[in-house]
Amino acid sequence: MGRRPLVYDITRLVTRIFNRTPNGIDRVDFAMANHFIDAERSDRSGLMITALGPRVLKPCAAREAIDNIRKHWGEDDDPESDEHFLSVAAAIDGAPAAAKRVSKGRKGQYAEALAWIGRHGVPLGSAPWKFLAGGGTYLNVSQFPLEHDRFFRWTDRRPDIDSVFFVHDILPLETPEYFKPTEFRRHLRRLETVARRGRAAIVSTKVVHKALERRLAALGRRDMPILVAAPPADPIFSRKPPVETPVVRHPYFVICGTIEPRKNHSLLLHVWRDVVAGLGRSAPKLVLIGARGWENEHVIDLLERCQGLRGHVIEASGLPTPSVKRLLLGARALLMPSFAEGYGLPVVEALAAGVPVIASDIPVFQEIGGGRLLTIDPMDGPKWRDAICAFAAEDSPPRRELVARNANYANPEWPAFFAAIEDFILDLKR
Repeated sequence: MGRRPLVYDITRLVTRIFNRTPNGIDRVDFAMANHFIDAERSDRSGLMITALGPRVLKPCAAREAIDNIRKHWGEDDDPESDEHFLSVAAAIDGAPAAAKRVSKGRKGQYAEALAWIGRHGVPLGSAPWKFLAGGGTYLNVSQFPLEHDRFFRWTDRRPDIDSVFFVHDILPLETPEYFKPTEFRRHLRRLETVARRGRAAIVSTKVVHKALERRLAALGRRDMPILVAAPPADPIFSRKPPVETPVVRHPYFVICGTIEPRKNHSLLLHVWRDVVAGLGRSAPKLVLIGARGWENEHVIDLLERCQGLRGHVIEASGLPTPSVKRLLLGARALLMPSFAEGYGLPVVEALAAGVPVIASDIPVFQEIGGGRLLTIDPMDGPKWRDAICAFAAEDSPPRRELVARNANYANPEWPAFFAAIEDFILDLKR
């Protein structure tokens, strides 16, 4: 089948030059921008929302912008040359003497960004209704800035342009207790924009599909087509590594994600205090991969003031993806005790890398895990402690059994993912 003319919204993606590493939405946003924006195709390009209104960049300018973001994130860096990664590895192997927080500061490629603007004349460009003169698709994957409907009023000019939005989750509406108080209303406004402006939506799981369908019905949009398309892990995670000697000898576990209430770091820290009390210096260590987020005062107090955790928990933020994979490969397991998720990209990444996963017994992990995870109630501290102790030995029977269960895991393929979206968009043509 053919492909429709399309403008891809890169507004949020270009701002990621102020962030050292990508989060889950960033990864999906980049992967889709990387597919849909081709410098050699004149009928597809990137759109930016500017002070002058929405502007479509020249395809070569949009392509260069997203390539610069990947370079800035260090997605092709070698872990062996990453001093930040080596510092984390040293902290894992080091004696438990002090609290460890290894954080790589933000360092944007500001000179390159200014040079890019100078070369391409950003934000000057064509209006989307002119670029898509014969109709086509506007695709927004980042959910930015859907809470402000005024940025999308331009779609009223051209009803022949189909607006398609990727909705990552409905969690701020379903579990508002895990978010900032302002997030409930902000997310509701996002869905109102989707209902008002959207021709179709894309979601990552059946769980989100059901929740979105219900919310859209309440907003008078029972007719909206919704595609379920689960994003694969970055190919970095499924790529077979060369033969390497371990850089870390001490056993450790990893949790990936921003430190926020929904991720349930608190449970793990209390469990770790018990494990350390029982095993002392031989206790496995816990590596928190992710930046500090919001509403997390109790977790920060534990990290900074709990004597029982000092030297046994390492915070690591700012790691590029190859270094994250390297840490995963050496871990006894990825831990995901979340109370709620819309998808769970770290789980997919760990499975693609062949790393065991211990996760919450929640519907979304049951859907994406396919029976390959060890699932535990996110409130059951004793069972989490028992599982962690059982997996602490690399050759323990429970760990061997889970590794064997995952041996035939096939990472979802990006070409099939993109083909499903291309077909979905093409089918919207009136």
